[in-house]
Amino acid sequence: MKHSANHSTTQRTRRGQGGPARRIGRSLALVLPVVMVLSGTLAVTRVNWSGNPSDSVLTASDVSAAQQSSHQAAKAPQDVLRDQLLTELQEKDPGVALTHLQAAVNGKPSLAKHCSSIARALGRAAVRVYGASRAQSYSRPVCDTAFASGVLAARG
Repeated sequence: MKHSANHSTTQRTRRGQGGPARRIGRSLALVLPVVMVLSGTLAVTRVNWSGNPSDSVLTASDVSAAQQSSHQAAKAPQDVLRDQLLTELQEKDPGVALTHLQAAVNGKPSLAKHCSSIARALGRAAVRVYGASRAQSYSRPVCDTAFASGVLAARG
C-alpha cells in the first residue's frame, strides 16, 4: 500500500507542476481562438460582396507586381526632375539647372522635401563636369546651401 500511495503522490505532483505538454496546450488554448478569428476576418474581407468583377480584391502578390510595373513605367516626380536637371547641367550649365530647380519647387511645393538631395546631386555632377572651382562659382542659395554641400562632398 505504501508503494501505491507514493506513486499517486508523484503523479499529482507532476500534473500540478505542468509539464511541457501542458504548457503547450495552454498556449494553444490562448492563441488558437485569436488566430481563428483573424483568419476568419481576413477571409470575409477577401470576398467580393458586390458581385461586380471590377471590385475584386488584390492579393499581396498582385499589389507587389503592380508596384513593380508602375515603378518601372513611371518614376517619382523628384526622380524625373533630378534626371532632367542633371541633363540640363551637362548641356547648359549648373546655374540654369539651379534656376529651374528653384522654379520647380516654387511651382510644386511637394518637391521641397527633395530639393536638398537634388541640389546636392547637382553639386556632385557639377564637380565631375566642370571641376571643383568652376562648379563652386555657380553656387547659390537654392534649397539652403545644398548645392555647395554637394560640391564640397565631391571635392573631398
